[in-house]
Amino acid sequence: MTSEKKSQSQIKRQAIINAANKAFKEFGVQATSMDKLAEMANVSKRTVYNHFAKKEDLVLFLVSDMCQQAMTKASISYDASVSLDEQLAALIHTEINLNSSQDFLDLCRVIIGHLFYHPEALQQEINKLCNHATSLKNWIKAAVQDDKLAIEDIDLAYGQLDALITGQSFWPQLLKLEPILDKTNQQRLIDETVKIFLTRYQIPSDA
Repeated sequence: MTSEKKSQSQIKRQAIINAANKAFKEFGVQATSMDKLAEMANVSKRTVYNHFAKKEDLVLFLVSDMCQQAMTKASISYDASVSLDEQLAALIHTEINLNSSQDFLDLCRVIIGHLFYHPEALQQEINKLCNHATSLKNWIKAAVQDDKLAIEDIDLAYGQLDALITGQSFWPQLLKLEPILDKTNQQRLIDETVKIFLTRYQIPSDA
């Protein structure tokens, strides 16, 4: 199988994206000029503008790419033949793995920091990009439809589950209050979160 060869335009676009990812993390969005991006990507300033009209477009692209990667990595579908605790543990594991990525945390810090300068427009766009139903929410819906979970408000239940996960594996690390979870603490968080969620919502099987 042969891979499709990238055009010069595609190569330059990727160079710009890579440069933005590195520069935004190192210098911040505000301190990164389009001239600097062109220099780091080894392309002309006009080429940068041809692909991205302004820095916010690059920020939004990185957000979109981050959301897509998160959804792809967590793409586990509901399986009625597998126990709920096993499936939920696998889904939570993918979420924690993403939260435990230093690159992911660094990019999130850049994006959240930039929101302070452009709170309205950028927040609206980010909400649109990341407000798709995740695999975790889809899994909850499927388990409810299969009469395995008793949930009236799926958004509320998903929010509770997400808070249990991110409250220990994302927000403290993002704010540098706690270190990234090691494997032992990741597994402990997975086990406890599965117990809490299923104790609240799982429909007991008939004896």
